Amino acid sequence: MKFAPRSLASGSAPAAALMLAACTNAAVEAWQTPVESPRTIARPALGIEGATGLASYYHHEGRIADALTAAHRTLPFGTRVRVTNLSNNRAVTVQITDRGPFIADRVIDLSYEAATAIGMTDSGLARVRLDVVP
Repeated sequence: MKFAPRSLASGSAPAAALMLAACTNAAVEAWQTPVESPRTIARPALGIEGATGLASYYHHEGRIADALTAAHRTLPFGTRVRVTNLSNNRAVTVQITDRGPFIADRVIDLSYEAATAIGMTDSGLARVRLDVVP
């Protein structure tokens, strides 16, 4: 017994076209759905705008202290934060690259370069305000 392939002219063309259209629309709708990056999703939930507290800085062997970087307990890595020294209003923008500080009353741990930029290397600690930079 031989089976002949069904031709599209035998009435299956409308069904095939309908199935193809359904698949194509689903694929197009999935392709057009916007996908947010993790950074975009994380930004509104950060909740540190205008947060104040004590900042410290690190300056020892083995750490990259000559970059404008900082450590924060919860902010995603790569987040840019504007740190303003409340005693002199000097500010610097740093990138979060590490976790810390691990002392309860501190809100951020700055690199030596960032601490120098806001004038806190003499005292070692400074009261600061944190603002996430978009």
